[in-house]
Amino acid sequence: MNIIIIVAVILAILAFVWFLYNSIIVAKLRVNEALSQIDVQLKRRTDLIPNLVETVKGYAKHEKQLFEDVTKERANLVSASSLEEKAKANNQLTETFKSIFAVAEAYPALRASENFMQLQEEVSDTENKIAYSRQFYNSNVLDYNTKLVVFPNVLIAGMLGFKSAEFFAATEAEKKAVKVSF
Repeated sequence: MNIIIIVAVILAILAFVWFLYNSIIVAKLRVNEALSQIDVQLKRRTDLIPNLVETVKGYAKHEKQLFEDVTKERANLVSASSLEEKAKANNQLTETFKSIFAVAEAYPALRASENFMQLQEEVSDTENKIAYSRQFYNSNVLDYNTKLVVFPNVLIAGMLGFKSAEFFAATEAEKKAVKVSF
């Protein structure tokens, strides 16, 4: 009778550890999936850039340096491998986009161009999707990191070598207030 109780307790403990392990793995996979969604949106953005640049080029031939900067920042984003590199390249590209739209303000015919308006809407839509993807990623990171530190998961996660995930954070430049002047 004692052996049956001992076996039942061991099986219950193993089932509990198995359940905790699986819940941590699922949370980690959600973090990875959310990060890949950020990559999808960043890729979409880099695919839109050549079209935007070509449209603006026709109206602003003397703004050559701006287009070279956009191309360089796009290449940096495509080649970024770590989360920190992607965040930095994303932020630099966002700043460059602001310059393109400032150039567009100087050319009323460009602003009225249907192609430019469509591309601007696509870029704006993509920026919104990137922001949503970052929020979704950070929510999944929070869930995963929480699973790693709550009791009794903390005991099992530590023994199995799980590490906390990094949040996709804004840079200091992004945190500054945007100044709009007319």
